[in-house]
Amino acid sequence: MRALKIGFVIVTGDAGVERTTARWGDIRALALRAEAIGFDTVWAPDELLWRPASGKERGFWDCLAMAGALAAVTSRVQVGTWVMSALHRNPGIIAKAVETLDEISGGRYVFGLGAGHEWPGQARAFGLPEDHIYQRFEDALQIIVPLLRGGHADFEGTWHAAHDLDQRPVGPRPGAIPIMIGGHGPKGLRHAARLADIWSCYAEERSDVEEMGPRVVALEAACAEVGRDPATIGRSAGVEVAPLVRAGDSSAPKGAIAGSAEEIADRFLGFRTAGFTQLEVMLEPQTTAALEAMVPVLDILDTA
Repeated sequence: MRALKIGFVIVTGDAGVERTTARWGDIRALALRAEAIGFDTVWAPDELLWRPASGKERGFWDCLAMAGALAAVTSRVQVGTWVMSALHRNPGIIAKAVETLDEISGGRYVFGLGAGHEWPGQARAFGLPEDHIYQRFEDALQIIVPLLRGGHADFEGTWHAAHDLDQRPVGPRPGAIPIMIGGHGPKGLRHAARLADIWSCYAEERSDVEEMGPRVVALEAACAEVGRDPATIGRSAGVEVAPLVRAGDSSAPKGAIAGSAEEIADRFLGFRTAGFTQLEVMLEPQTTAALEAMVPVLDILDTA
């Protein structure tokens, strides 16, 4: 068994300095190759449109449609949303989409979920709420989790409601679709400790254990607070990897893991030592060559 589960986050939209649009044919080819070489999961990110104060806009294909397409063309690899934004959608519809994706994938779907964000201008552009984002998320959880775990929700909140709502139809894993909750702050950690099968975080400055290791300690404290055995929750870290660049090379993206296969695998294993159970890899660049450079990394992890 592999020492650490490794996922591949596919850029499903504009990528690189030139903001080149990722086309379905290329996305499909990358997903199938990732499956063939042994990645555990392929992930579709949930973003809409980035409008940074400086630089070019970045647009993205719809996450749910793309996840469904990835689920339909693959056969072994898990398919996940990294992470679905509760801000973008009605919570009852989210639960229905989750069940549909698990049906399409034949029970291979991993439901990544987060509060979402208004930055950088995408919420305003689409007419989505920009206020009380986390309070809206807490309401949404009161509907999504009961629907997925018990098949029914009846809730009247400040921001969301479900009225005698049944989860029908259901897919191949009623009540058992893995839930991965993303969160860095105390509230997100507590929600993950209470409700999630997997907790997820991502590198903000550097893809290394020095930045991200302390978050595992915070998660374990949250588990203690809610009375959960921390050994029962998976721990996921999103990291950027530049496998075509030597370690220390100035051309590597800032904070990314770079170097030989042995050096990258060693950095990955450092995350396992720190308590992480899986990594979600954002490759730079998103090319077949970069994906192929990960083959020896996976081979090393298979024997570690």
